[in-house]
Amino acid sequence: MRAILRIASGIGLVIIGVIGLILPVMPGWIFLIPGLVILADYFPPVRRLVDWAKAKMESVKNS
Repeated sequence: MRAILRIASGIGLVIIGVIGLILPVMPGWIFLIPGLVILADYFPPVRRLVDWAKAKMESVKNS
């Protein structure tokens, strides 16, 4: 039951984030990033995306 709620909240945050990216009144990344982090526990392609983004940020930070 807990996994279903986490997946539903992750999907909800991603949807709100995408809407926020389209609409100019709210920043979508505030919702998109936590949604993807939540979903990364359950979906391997999302995990690879999050790992890639973390590695990219580390390389930028170390430059």
